[in-house]
Amino acid sequence: MTTITAPITGTRFTTSADGTEIAYEVHGAGPALVCVDGAMCQRSLGPSAGLAKELASDFTVHVYDRRGRGDSGAGASAWSVEREIEDLAAVIEAAGGSAHVFGVSSGAALALEGARRGLPIDRLAIYEAPFVLDDTRAPHPADTPQQLQQLVDRGERGEAVKAFMRLVGVPAPFIGLMRVLPAWKKMTGIAHTLPYDLAIVNPYQQGHPLPQGQYDDVEQDTLVIAGGKSPEYMRNAQAGIAHALPHGTLTTLPGQTHMVKPKATAPVLAGFLTA
Repeated sequence: MTTITAPITGTRFTTSADGTEIAYEVHGAGPALVCVDGAMCQRSLGPSAGLAKELASDFTVHVYDRRGRGDSGAGASAWSVEREIEDLAAVIEAAGGSAHVFGVSSGAALALEGARRGLPIDRLAIYEAPFVLDDTRAPHPADTPQQLQQLVDRGERGEAVKAFMRLVGVPAPFIGLMRVLPAWKKMTGIAHTLPYDLAIVNPYQQGHPLPQGQYDDVEQDTLVIAGGKSPEYMRNAQAGIAHALPHGTLTTLPGQTHMVKPKATAPVLAGFLTA
């Protein structure tokens, strides 16, 4: 386990395998922890900054902009899940060669895939990988990533964000409100990455159980977190993921939803990582 004993601040860069620069920052001191954001999130928008603040007294928390977001490069080669795994590997290397990893939503799916492919992860924790593994919700259309890519290709970034929000169940009035908030500009600015996230999770949103042996190669102790107020399909999916992991443990946070609240999540995460 990698431990850094002094706090580090400011934006830093590490280089991924294909030459893409990945921006990250570091908060706190203690064992290294890398946070992997989900769709429409980056260092300046999403739960990672709040989590870093809550966890900085116990961990050296690394938060990074996934490729195509924030200060990270758009990609020196065509996007693929392999490139994103290489990005995560580069951040882990910058953290000292190994680290705990915490992934949220599609970032949880990415973290699971990285662990399955042998990244040097000490302990793994995920929050609600957005899978649909049973019939408690209609499956997502198989061509959803392509549909959003077409919107992006036409320059309709706002429409792509709206389509994604509708897909994940955001109420229409809230979508309308978001369009007049400052965060809307940031979200439309990274709308081109939405097809990437959907490509990662869409194969697991078809209403079928996980393939036999899907996560047999994940050797790490893994905490799977579900929100107690999340939809049934989401809670069921987390139970399915935990069951598929050789060393998986399911924890449900009462009163929580898919929107990560750092003050509610950080104590559970810290307890798992320090047990």
